[in-house]
Amino acid sequence: MINWDRTGPALWDATVETLYMVFASMGLAVLLGIPLGVLLLLTAPDGLIPRRTFSAVLGGIVNAGRSVPFIVLLVLVAPVTRLVTGTTIGSTATIVPLTIAAVPFLARLVEAALREVSPGKLEAARSMGASTSQIVRTVLLPEARPGLIAASTVTLIALISYSAMAGAIGGGGLGDFAIRYGYQRFDTAITVLCVVVLLVLVQLLQSAGDRLARQLSHR
Repeated sequence: MINWDRTGPALWDATVETLYMVFASMGLAVLLGIPLGVLLLLTAPDGLIPRRTFSAVLGGIVNAGRSVPFIVLLVLVAPVTRLVTGTTIGSTATIVPLTIAAVPFLARLVEAALREVSPGKLEAARSMGASTSQIVRTVLLPEARPGLIAASTVTLIALISYSAMAGAIGGGGLGDFAIRYGYQRFDTAITVLCVVVLLVLVQLLQSAGDRLARQLSHR
């Protein structure tokens, strides 16, 4: 049986820590990942400002960032995390590797969403004398809003999974709670409870993202 008097407050704190890590890193990922995704699209060989060499190098860096398993990334960027936050453990420190993992992930999804915009609309804007920045602001991003919301939702769900993995090395949140209160104490009920909470968070965020994407697609 779960001792709710002792476990309940700790579980609540762990859930709040997870949400703090996930939304803080998601905010940073949006600020960096969306411009990066736009840049990937614009500089592609078939983009509005094709730069073949630059695009190849940038794409290679993004692909490299996406290919590193998160648990390995946690170790690789530990010096950067310590430099930024002064420590490598805790929820605030975990935001650094979470953001580094999320930016290339989101950038590729953003690029894919932007490619769904009709080329005819881009050509129409260009024929009217719109600059590249104007096309991005008035055509690409507005037309791709449902896809961008879907991309952000997928990234947000991935961050929840990453944050749970970060608990394995003292990252805080539900992953850390599951290990300390469940795995290390051989309490399967606590571990299952953490999984249930994570599933609920994923379902709520996925449903909210899907609903918002549908609303934007009907406008």
